[in-house]
Amino acid sequence: MPPTERDRDALGRARQARPRDALGRPLPYGAEGVEPVSEEPLPPEETLRMARELVDGGRPFSAHEVLEARWKAGPDEERDLWQGLAQACVALTHSARGNRTGAQRLADRAALRLEAYAATGRDAYGLDLGAVLDCLRRQTA
Repeated sequence: MPPTERDRDALGRARQARPRDALGRPLPYGAEGVEPVSEEPLPPEETLRMARELVDGGRPFSAHEVLEARWKAGPDEERDLWQGLAQACVALTHSARGNRTGAQRLADRAALRLEAYAATGRDAYGLDLGAVLDCLRRQTA
């Protein structure tokens, strides 16, 4: 695709057709990148399972995309949970890329959202949000 045109789907929405590395950085067209994740939202438990597998596999950027799809499709009362988890994965991505300032800023934003969600007392699909925050702080410190 010529560099002056944007990648679009059949409905005209912007889509990234360029391959990406494991940390979400675009590669040149034709290069071999990681397998993209679906942009379709998954059920909550499957979202968490896939996001964890991606993070464990060194792909926090892809985990963020899976969580973002759930946040955009989920109920408003769960927005802080899914957006906070997605921001945590972006923080991990920045950390892995060596961007400590970006990692800390996103970790702080993620913490605010996850703490706000925890304060509601709603179910977090079995997640221990305190443990998630502790891990995030260790990974981005």
